[in-house]
Amino acid sequence: MTGNGVASIGECMLELSGQAGPNWRMGFAGDTFNTLWALHALNSDRPATYVSAFGDDPFSRDQIDFFAQNGIGIGASPIIPGARPGLYAITLTGAERSFTYWRGDAAARQLASDTAALAKSLENQSLIYFSGITLAILDDAARKTLLAAVAKARAAGSLVAFDPNYRPRLWRRREEAQTAILDALAVTDIALPTFPDEQMLFGDAAPQKTAQRLGKLVGEVVVKNGEEPALIAASGTLQPVPAVHVAAPVDTTGAGDSFNGAYLAARLAGQAPTEAVLRAHRVAAAVVQVRGALAPFETLRAAFED
Repeated sequence: MTGNGVASIGECMLELSGQAGPNWRMGFAGDTFNTLWALHALNSDRPATYVSAFGDDPFSRDQIDFFAQNGIGIGASPIIPGARPGLYAITLTGAERSFTYWRGDAAARQLASDTAALAKSLENQSLIYFSGITLAILDDAARKTLLAAVAKARAAGSLVAFDPNYRPRLWRRREEAQTAILDALAVTDIALPTFPDEQMLFGDAAPQKTAQRLGKLVGEVVVKNGEEPALIAASGTLQPVPAVHVAAPVDTTGAGDSFNGAYLAARLAGQAPTEAVLRAHRVAAAVVQVRGALAPFETLRAAFED
């Protein structure tokens, strides 16, 4: 691997989470940022960079300040005059969440608009992470630009991790998502899919089918499946690893993203895939016991080291 840093590419949004009565709490979250948050908490000796595009409005400035306060930079990500971040609101029914989005003109859609800046942000990174949502917010040309930049960084020695994270509402057609995700898998070293997503997108009948299909494309695959065992596909073998049961989850937001961050932190620290999944399960179980997508660093670290 080249360099020592970790970089995550995508969209961090303004998050409104419902509280008692008419009050809402505003924070910052998004799938690839949630993963970087956990990865940075658990591997804080590595410089962390969130690669995106930002506006010049007060909310964007607050977002960048929040990153910096928690030790996360933005590399050479462009600041676009007149642009602003996307927004989503979470409503909960018990521990299960639903989302309402306002993101059509979000600055992050221009994250690949400056090819040189994107390449600079990905230079000398030990790990680069992105997701199917990263791909979904980009147009066709921008997707090609992004994947070319990731491929170049990979050729220079960066490890690439990818979560397909299929969200049908973000795509014009299922076939478009299939093509884009397969293109991304072609430049991926570690794939971190979720079985229900893969079932929707590719029609896989069981997690084993997902693991076998992706194992032909990527050297290391971990198929997440909620409270069911995760399935590791590596070196031609399949290995299930039981999840941690949580009797009374509070909020499932960000659990899969935190699993990804913990898994990658463990792998970067030299842990074998099985041990990395065990630690990731513990972290995900801790995350569903707190509200919001971003659990405190101390909570993540305690679960990871337990």
